[in-house]
Amino acid sequence: MKHIFPDVPINAGTFEPLRVVDPDGTFLYAHYPRPVSGCAAEVSQRIAEAVFSAMTKAVPDQLFAAPAGTSGNFSLGGLDPQTGRGFVCYLISGGGYGGHLGGDGLTNGCSTIGISKTTPIEVVEQRYPILYEEYALREGSGGAGRTRGGFGVRYKVRLRRGRARASFVMDHGRVGPQGALGGVDGAPNTVLVERGGETYTPLHLSKEQGIAIQAGDAITVQSPGGGGYGDPLRRDPAACARDVRRGYYTAEQVRERWGVVLAADGSVDTPATTIERHSRHTPT
Repeated sequence: MKHIFPDVPINAGTFEPLRVVDPDGTFLYAHYPRPVSGCAAEVSQRIAEAVFSAMTKAVPDQLFAAPAGTSGNFSLGGLDPQTGRGFVCYLISGGGYGGHLGGDGLTNGCSTIGISKTTPIEVVEQRYPILYEEYALREGSGGAGRTRGGFGVRYKVRLRRGRARASFVMDHGRVGPQGALGGVDGAPNTVLVERGGETYTPLHLSKEQGIAIQAGDAITVQSPGGGGYGDPLRRDPAACARDVRRGYYTAEQVRERWGVVLAADGSVDTPATTIERHSRHTPT
């Protein structure tokens, strides 16, 4: 409602004229034994993305491509042999927001918990028997568009001692956040467990519970990038060059995704870019 009529106050009367057709038998009315532990976070994101996608063509100036969805929930619990005490470590990661008419999507945002903050890595390592081996932007994860999606994050944690069980409730494991008005989908969520010298990918990709790990095992999480907004071939070439300078994409990626050709010094090769983009337009 706020995206379409931002000046209208939200109250009971605002919704009185609306009629919502929501037939029984969908995930909105889950019956036992279907799982519902994701609660409002999971369901609300599906509703929001479906509504935004349906209305993008009607009010394109006020909407945006899909964001990363549910916050990246990762819990790790076990017994620390050094202290003799049990522990539960709960980590939340953000992801990329979708591009919009006014600019690129937000990086590492958390749409379901907008005021949340990431716990400092040093604090986590002091309180729990885990070691962060990496925590970085997930370069290249934002979907291509006239404005690109924001980036997700990539982090890797290793269990230093003892045994534990890991569980995940994340989003967009099979399909990345949807692009809008010709924009490309963002990168999907991935979880990789290095366990006993072998690698394991959760059966449901972004959701799993009770994965047993022991000292030395590691878990790598990559959260989704936001969807792109608009035709990628209409993106400002200078913005693509800037993204390459900042390490967000490689020169090869911006040529493949946006049709922008860069010179050896990183500047835009305007004649080559014009030819590259012209060759991709479908004759009408």
